[in-house]
Amino acid sequence: MNKPPLPVFKTDEEAEAFVDTADLTQFDLSGFVPTRYEFAAKSANISMRVPQALLDALKEAAKRDGVPYQRYIRRALEQAAYSTAMDMVRVFFPAAGGRALRAALLHHAAA
Repeated sequence: MNKPPLPVFKTDEEAEAFVDTADLTQFDLSGFVPTRYEFAAKSANISMRVPQALLDALKEAAKRDGVPYQRYIRRALEQAAYSTAMDMVRVFFPAAGGRALRAALLHHAAA
């Protein structure tokens, strides 16, 4: 069964009204790509010196991912911090449930 494409909307209000009532499983979404949005305010700055070759490699990796290189670096730092936090919790709180723990960490990160 071929699914129809999503309709094109002229305004955000039209799109919002459609999404509020439509069953999106009935449409062809195969052309969509996952997108990440950043909601946390960037309230601190860092400055670091790195070898030029490392910066060039990071910029190339960011280009392949289709994101600005500073966002790419921030995402790598966030992933490293999250991974470290999960490791620490596993060591110090081995009885904590995985799903509850992950939810608590994500909630804290979003706050």
